[in-house]
Amino acid sequence: MSSGGDLLLMELALRLAKRGVGTTTPNPAVGCVIVNDGRIVGHGYHERAGGPHAEVMALREAGEAARGATAYVTLEPCSHHGRTPPCTDALITAGVKRVIAATVDPNPMVAGRGLALLKKAGVEVESGLLNEEANLINEGYRHAILEKRAFLNLKLAATLDGRTATSTGDSKWITSPASRARVHDLRMRTRVVMVGVGTANADDPGLDVRLGVDEPIDTLRVVVDRDLVIRSGLKMLTEGRASGTVIFCGYKAPAERLEELTALGAKVIPLGESSHTGGLDLKEGLTALYGMGKMEVLCEGGSKLAKALLDAGLVNRLHLFIAPKLLGGDGVPIFTGAGVKNISEAARLDEVRYEELGQDLYVTGKVKG
Repeated sequence: MSSGGDLLLMELALRLAKRGVGTTTPNPAVGCVIVNDGRIVGHGYHERAGGPHAEVMALREAGEAARGATAYVTLEPCSHHGRTPPCTDALITAGVKRVIAATVDPNPMVAGRGLALLKKAGVEVESGLLNEEANLINEGYRHAILEKRAFLNLKLAATLDGRTATSTGDSKWITSPASRARVHDLRMRTRVVMVGVGTANADDPGLDVRLGVDEPIDTLRVVVDRDLVIRSGLKMLTEGRASGTVIFCGYKAPAERLEELTALGAKVIPLGESSHTGGLDLKEGLTALYGMGKMEVLCEGGSKLAKALLDAGLVNRLHLFIAPKLLGGDGVPIFTGAGVKNISEAARLDEVRYEELGQDLYVTGKVKG
């Protein structure tokens, strides 16, 4: 049975895991703490995909002190050979006596097998300590593994009266520097940013991570462009960046444009038509991104794309930044098109969190229904 001390040590492991968020995809972010005789003898986290896992990092630091120790790990240790050997083997070989895992890995290649192997080898095993907190760190990974499509984060920024831009389209800047920094944190976490072709052509966005880092970090850019009207001179298609750009189009898009964009280096993926919205089947697009090893997507598109994703039931988490400003009149609304007819049909947020960012209010929650 877990104690108060176990709780504190797992909290430390969770803090370590968060350091790897955004750098380990398609792997989950994991932290590990090893304790012997009440003393922390090793700690580590999974820093990048293909690199040593958290347990291995902690065991390296612990050395011989790992024998007879307890390992606190935020996710069930892996039990299969991938780019690195199984962590279960490393823990058993090191002589770890007890393993406490916050949650079970949903990956079918693990899914309880890791804990079962440890138990079979005589290691004391517990799981479920701070389970919800651990699952939140890897919510995108869990969803992608279980649903076989990328987890979709929808980012919206609006004034108090629900406007995302003035009637002339001016939106720089509605929100505070603190809010914009948080958006770059989200880009860093997901490493995949989606916009509609209207936003791409109007703003020529870089969609990279620039705030909070020493050097800009590129993301995979995804443009929803049914008819392939994207401008070939955009930054995302020039300056050697086209290979990091994916374009979702319709099957009836002009073949010559598809060939032209492909020749530039972009990856053009035709999608079918959505039965929900009549537009592109973006569920198919999210499945394609999962097939490319992408677990999460951040959509920074306009009101039309946001509404299409919401109507199709594809938004998993909303990130709403509300600025203390009023535009009034005919400013651009958060969503365009017809809304629901009854309150009972409204999408709702669960597990909602509120945070002040400068003078802005940041609201995030899981989207249900």
